[in-house]
Amino acid sequence: MDKLGLNLGYFLFQIFNFTILLILLYAWAYKPILNMLENRKNKIAQGLEDARVAAEARANAEKEAQAIMVEAQANAAQRIREATERAEIAARDVLSEAEKQAEKIRSEALADAAQERDRILLELRSQVASLAIVAAQKLIGEALDEQRQHALLKEFFSGVKAGKVVVLEGSEIKGEAAEVVSALPLLPDEQEVVKKDILSRIGEQSSVIFRVDPKILGGLIVRVGDKVFDGSVIGQLETLRQTLK
Repeated sequence: MDKLGLNLGYFLFQIFNFTILLILLYAWAYKPILNMLENRKNKIAQGLEDARVAAEARANAEKEAQAIMVEAQANAAQRIREATERAEIAARDVLSEAEKQAEKIRSEALADAAQERDRILLELRSQVASLAIVAAQKLIGEALDEQRQHALLKEFFSGVKAGKVVVLEGSEIKGEAAEVVSALPLLPDEQEVVKKDILSRIGEQSSVIFRVDPKILGGLIVRVGDKVFDGSVIGQLETLRQTLK
């Protein structure tokens, strides 16, 4: 060692000091630094994991939010459709009810007008009868007794002779309902005679409806099913006109 210029004792002392220094550095510097680096590494890893978890949570939250929005939009659209359908149904119901009310008012007005017309025509019947009697007396040149006058007038207005509907004599008819048209409203007893004769032909379970049409002038028109029996004055005049042609 002396040849190398080294002092053995001093060299050993330096080695001892260096060893102590390494031990101290390891104990007080290197190990804490390693621990600090390990902690920092763990914190970084934890931070990355937390960031990953947060990213996944955010992605899931966005998906859930999107799903909620889609569901909310679907629910809103469904409610709008249901509300629209309810509104349309309500509007149709209101319109239908309004149409029914309008039809009811129109029907009632027509019925009232028909009743008023029949009432007025019934009041005019006596005047028409008087004029007809006067015309008949002038035509035949002699006066008619009161009983004969009433008989002729009842036959003219009701189309009934000897309790039978004149226009139906000799005819066989069948049906579930009959319509009787007269020029002026028939009196209750006249309606009863006409109804009785018609029902005896078509069946007691059938129905008879009476209607007034001043245009036929006198006599009766009876409709049963698709058959029409015309005993009206206007019908007879038309037949006469065709015959004269």
